[in-house]
Amino acid sequence: MNQDQTQREKDSMKMAFKAIHWFLLAHLLVQIAEINARVPAIIVFGDSSVDSGNNNQISTLLKSNFGPYGRDFIGGQATGRFSNGRIPTDFISEAFGIKPTIPAYLDPTCDIKDFATGVCFASAGTGYDNATSDVLSVIPLWEELEHYKEYQKDLRGYLGDEKANEVLGEALYLISIGTNDYLENYYLLSERSSEFSIEEYQNFLAGIAGNFITELYNLGARKISLGGVPPMGCLPLERTTNILFGSDCVEEYNNVAKDFNEKLKGLTANLNELTGIRLVFANPYDVLFEMIQSPEFFGFEEAARACCGTGLFEMSYLCNNIDPFTCSDASKYVFWDSFHPTEKANGIIADHVMKNSLAQFLGD
Repeated sequence: MNQDQTQREKDSMKMAFKAIHWFLLAHLLVQIAEINARVPAIIVFGDSSVDSGNNNQISTLLKSNFGPYGRDFIGGQATGRFSNGRIPTDFISEAFGIKPTIPAYLDPTCDIKDFATGVCFASAGTGYDNATSDVLSVIPLWEELEHYKEYQKDLRGYLGDEKANEVLGEALYLISIGTNDYLENYYLLSERSSEFSIEEYQNFLAGIAGNFITELYNLGARKISLGGVPPMGCLPLERTTNILFGSDCVEEYNNVAKDFNEKLKGLTANLNELTGIRLVFANPYDVLFEMIQSPEFFGFEEAARACCGTGLFEMSYLCNNIDPFTCSDASKYVFWDSFHPTEKANGIIADHVMKNSLAQFLGD
């Protein structure tokens, strides 16, 4: 084989690689454009797992708009997210190519221009059960829906009816709620536990979830993700109160969480009979449990204690800048405070949910 021929083969290989490169790049850009067209907005309902700051604007003790909350957020800002940085819905919005953070509906610095591509109605401390929201005077789920109706009206005023209806119909609705109904209500106060057995209460909550999704559907929502509850018995606060059993995870709470998730999964299957709905069940239980059981596998060093303070009980105002015990590197911890994951753990949860539940909305 002569030198010229070898050079020609090299040149043709280079051209082939370039062609493949540009084809893949073009294909990726088309995919991104299609993703943006398919899911033009992320709309969020729920509790502190997804609240991006609504509790800042209401009269409640359950807030996190002060340091060290938000110390690893963009600009080191404490936004009212219950973490050191971003929460799962922020990562999901970014994964859909929309925006890196989702603003809180009650944030006075934002308006309909900011909300047109994503908005959060969630309120830390709330639950499916209205009695749960009463415990810490937060926004009940029915009021989150009322705020959504106001948003619909504003969006139609901003975009016009046709475009707004298209956005509302193509948007992805994320629901993450339920933990507080058990830990802040059923197992803490006597009213619901004297009224319902645990299975009856699970059915009661699942019924509310079904009604909420049906109402959303009637208001035009079609792409909906219903989130399950995490391994509640492994939250640092619950492990701290389980000191008589060596501060292990509370098995009863974890079993309740698994049973409730099964009920939500069954609800999802039943509601998918509604014409045109695409409802998925997004389960954070397994991936968070794996992080807690095998933290080293995910690059963590500590899963039983949280980063903030002693890591045993601090949350909200008990997690503050005065506490000298707060860790210096939250990325080594699964939990930020005694109830909520770190930004790193939130990113892993979001990635899991994207791959296992939401990927179908990328590939219509």
